[in-house]
Amino acid sequence: MNDTIVQVTGLTKKFKDFTAVDNITFSVPKGEIFAFLGPNGAGKTTTIKMLTTLLLPTSGTILVNGHNAVTDQHDVRKSFGIVFQDPSLEDELTTYENMEFHGVLYSIPKEERKIRIKSLLTFVELWDRKDSLVKTFSGGMKRRLEIARGLLHHPKIFFLDEPTQGLDPQTRNHIWSYLKNLSSKEGITIFFTTHYLEEAQEYADRIAIMDHGHIVTEGTLKTLLKQTKKATLEEAFLSLTGNDIREESASGIDALRRHRQMRGR
Repeated sequence: MNDTIVQVTGLTKKFKDFTAVDNITFSVPKGEIFAFLGPNGAGKTTTIKMLTTLLLPTSGTILVNGHNAVTDQHDVRKSFGIVFQDPSLEDELTTYENMEFHGVLYSIPKEERKIRIKSLLTFVELWDRKDSLVKTFSGGMKRRLEIARGLLHHPKIFFLDEPTQGLDPQTRNHIWSYLKNLSSKEGITIFFTTHYLEEAQEYADRIAIMDHGHIVTEGTLKTLLKQTKKATLEEAFLSLTGNDIREESASGIDALRRHRQMRGR
């Protein structure tokens, strides 16, 4: 257990008659880059919300950095940083003010806060824009600021929910260069959700394929290809789920509707 940062057992989340996450079990070792790969509506975001104490599970247990996500929420929250799928910055504040607000929220001492803010904004190449209003930023710049903000309190694990969705390929690669650098230099565990096959394939140490609330399988890319006897992750995904992820990556509402239709058959 000492080498495990996330331990999930029998995790289930129901919304009335709809089961969004259905009895999943998995673990993530410290220092790993771990991907949840699946279409929109597969249950990835719901899982992250439970891991980060934003949603209570219907049943099952979650341990993050050794703390129970239901009974020890304060300690769990101190253990992680997060970049949400939707932007969560204060647009009317400056870059520095967004960082400062987060630092105060986490009770980081003033002098340490100043040093940490400058270091992180330099890391994501935004120090020269520290006095700019966030509303003037591009999507990629906002993502970089969210990464810096999420790292301010020295988290043990960094959750990213579709971190590059809506960004162009060049910006997406730029974001991942920061994350890979972060992982190798500081040993932070990175847990990200994505519906981009190439993102999971290129950056994840291990991949869990999620579909209709279930973890279909998990393992390294090499393991998944060997298991399915396929040459690419796209072919493996199709083999395991019966769907092309591009077809499946419709809106969450469409995915929910399809899922209910399938359950009704």
